[in-house]
Amino acid sequence: MLGFFPLLAVLAGVFGYVLAPQIASLKSTIVPLLMLIMLCMGLTLKASDFVALRSLKRAFAIGVGLQFLVMPLLGFGIALLFAMPPELQVGMILVGSVAGGTASNVMTFLARGNVALSVAMTTTSTLFSIALTPLWLSLLSDQSISIPASQIFTSLINIILIPIAVGLVLGRVLGDRVKTIESYLALFAMMVILTIIAIVVSLNAGEFVVIDWTVIFAPLLHNVIGLTLGFTAARYMGLASAEQRTIALEVGMQNSGLAAALAIKFFTPASALPAAFFSVWLNVTGALFAQIATRSYNLERKTSE
Repeated sequence: MLGFFPLLAVLAGVFGYVLAPQIASLKSTIVPLLMLIMLCMGLTLKASDFVALRSLKRAFAIGVGLQFLVMPLLGFGIALLFAMPPELQVGMILVGSVAGGTASNVMTFLARGNVALSVAMTTTSTLFSIALTPLWLSLLSDQSISIPASQIFTSLINIILIPIAVGLVLGRVLGDRVKTIESYLALFAMMVILTIIAIVVSLNAGEFVVIDWTVIFAPLLHNVIGLTLGFTAARYMGLASAEQRTIALEVGMQNSGLAAALAIKFFTPASALPAAFFSVWLNVTGALFAQIATRSYNLERKTSE
């Protein structure tokens, strides 16, 4: 299903536009659905997922550093470059300052990357985002936009920290029985993102006739630069090719579902548009990157034989 996700994302947007009044009524379900995703993440986490950090501290530092030091500034810079209004600037900053998305773990697997490192980075950056996302919003957002940083911080604890903690406890209680549902969790996460895209589009249905092209392509530029920076930095630091692919995907693929949810909850529906388009683009570029990486991996294997 992952290969069809870009098409499904477009269809979700069309669905949200055509049935705008009905889909918009689902606005209140976004946060509970994201909490379920975080609970599922907690269910599947194991201590062994973090063992990779002991031998790959440098890779972890590069990836998380780029994600929280460069990507927020990049989102802000692109918004300024395209002269976006304040509410869309907030949307771009949100996209840049949230953690990596769970889709990066799947793409890392397809790209023959280091999955253990990917999972560890996604989980750790998700926890870091509780403090860093509201901090970056406060530092970078236009002064005309009120940033309820403490409320966002509290909301992120409820959306991220508590569900993951509950999932960890349930995972320990259920043990190996969790494995029977693991294959369905990625599918569930995709369905949630599709639902969020449809809701964001439905809430902005009246604006689409006058939507600016920059709202569509600014998130693409942010995503492509993130992938490129992650790969280039990891390569420059002499990391193995598997880690290069992993860091590229972790840096370039942000948790756009969370960004959209925060935009709708604390700002305006229009602020969620960059995240909605980012959701589409990251799966297109991620799939293309995985295909190129797989070919490179196969070529490396043939060369070494």
